[in-house]
Amino acid sequence: MEVLIASFQAMTWKSLVMFVIGGILIYLAIKKDYEPLLLLPIGFGAILANIPFSSAISENGFLTILYKAGIHTELFPVLIFIAIGAMIDFGPLLQQPFMLFFGAAAQFGIFMTALLARGLGFTLKEAVSIGIIGAADGPTSIYVANLFAGKLLGPITVAAYSYMSLVPLIQPPVIKALTTPEERRISMDLNLHKVSKTTRILFPIVVTMVAGLIAPMSVALVGSLMFGNLIRECGVLDRLSKAAQNELSNLVTLLLGITIGSTMVAEEFLTWKTIMILLMGLFAFIFDTAGGVLFAKFLNLFLPRKINPMIGAAGISAFPMSARVIQKLAQKENPGNFVLMQAVGANVAGQVGSILAAGVLIYLVSALGL
Repeated sequence: MEVLIASFQAMTWKSLVMFVIGGILIYLAIKKDYEPLLLLPIGFGAILANIPFSSAISENGFLTILYKAGIHTELFPVLIFIAIGAMIDFGPLLQQPFMLFFGAAAQFGIFMTALLARGLGFTLKEAVSIGIIGAADGPTSIYVANLFAGKLLGPITVAAYSYMSLVPLIQPPVIKALTTPEERRISMDLNLHKVSKTTRILFPIVVTMVAGLIAPMSVALVGSLMFGNLIRECGVLDRLSKAAQNELSNLVTLLLGITIGSTMVAEEFLTWKTIMILLMGLFAFIFDTAGGVLFAKFLNLFLPRKINPMIGAAGISAFPMSARVIQKLAQKENPGNFVLMQAVGANVAGQVGSILAAGVLIYLVSALGL
C-alpha cells in the first residue's frame, strides 16, 4: 500500500503526458498501420520508462541493460542493416546506375536541416544528428544520434520513424507543387538489361571498399548493409539469408523499438527541443523530396530522353514505400505509366546515399573535434 501511495505521489503531469504520447504511438501502429513494427514497441517502452520507480529503467533494469548492450555499443543499428541488406534487391539500381545520382541529390535535406538546426542554437553535433532525420533511415538516425546527441535519441528516433510512416502523405503535395501534369506523365524505358549474378555478387564488395575509402566512418553501416546483401546474392547461404530477413530482423526490431522507447523519459522528452526536432524533421523530409525532384528537372534540361522528375523524390531512403508512392502518382496521371523499376532503383540508391551522407558528416564533425 505504501508503494502504491508513493507511486501516485511521484506521478507528475509530465508522466501523464508521456503515457498519452506512448498511447498515441501504439494507436498509430495498430489503427493506422504506421510503422507498427517500431512505433508500437517505442510507445510501450515510453510507458514503461515513465512509471514512477520503474524497475525497467533502474540501474540493473532490463531496458537499461538493452540500451547499454545494443544502443550505446551501436550493435542494434548494425544488426538491423545486415537484415535490411539481406532484404534489398539492388538489381533495379544495377540496371540503371545513373539512379545513384538521385540517391545523392535526395540527401539535400540532411545538410539544409543541419544548417537550420545550427542556426537555431543547437550544437554542431546535435544539428548533424537532427539533420540525419532527413535520411529517412531509422537505423542511421539512431546510429548518429547515439554517437553525437544521446539525450536527443528519443525525439530524433520518433521523428525519423513517424515521418517515414507518413511518406505517402508528405511526398505527394511536394511533388505536385514542383512538377506539371505533363512531367508526371513522362514514361520511362522498360527495356532494361539483365544483371548477371557475378555483378550482383561484386556490387556489395565494391561498394563497401569504395564507400570505405570515401567515408571511412560509414564502414560500420554500409559494410553491414552490403554484408547482408552479399549473403542474399551469393547463392550458397540461403538459410543465413532467410534468417537475416526474418529471425534477425524481427528480434532486433523488437528489442530496438522498446529500448528506444525507454529513452523517452518525461524530463528529457517534454522540452522545446523535442518540438523543434519534430518540426525540423518534417523540414528535412520535404527538402529531401524537393532536392530529388529539382535535380531530375535540372537533368531534363540536357537529356534528349526526359526522366520523369517524380523518380528523383524516390531517392530518399524510405524503402520501398517511396517507390510505391511514385508509382501510384504516375498511374494516377497516366494509368498505363510504369515507373516502378526506376523508382525502386533510386530508392535503393538512397539507402546507400543516406549512409554515405551520415559517414561524411560524422567524419567532418569528428575532424573538427567539436
